[in-house]
Amino acid sequence: MSTVRRRVYSSGRVQGIGFRYTSRWLAQGRAVGGYVRNLPDGRVELVAEGEQAEVDALLEAIHQRLGDHIRDVQVVTEPPDDPPLSEFSIRH
Repeated sequence: MSTVRRRVYSSGRVQGIGFRYTSRWLAQGRAVGGYVRNLPDGRVELVAEGEQAEVDALLEAIHQRLGDHIRDVQVVTEPPDDPPLSEFSIRH
C-alpha cells in the first residue's frame, strides 16, 4: 500500500472546544503522522499522512467525535513528505 497525505480545513465552532487535543488523542495508536493547528481565520488545519485506511479511519473518528461542531470541511490530497511524517503533533 502507498502513503497518502490529506490536508483538511474544518470550519464552524472548531476552536476553543479541544479540537486539536482530541485529534491528537485520536491519532495515538494509529500509524498516522501529521499535525493539527488553529488558523487565524477561525478554522482548524489538520495534516494526516499514512496508509489510506489509517488516514481515513482517523478522519472518520474525528468526524464522529467532533462532527457536531464542524460546519464545513475542505480536503486537499497532496503528495506525502519524503520521508513521511512519523508523529502526530499539535502546532501553535
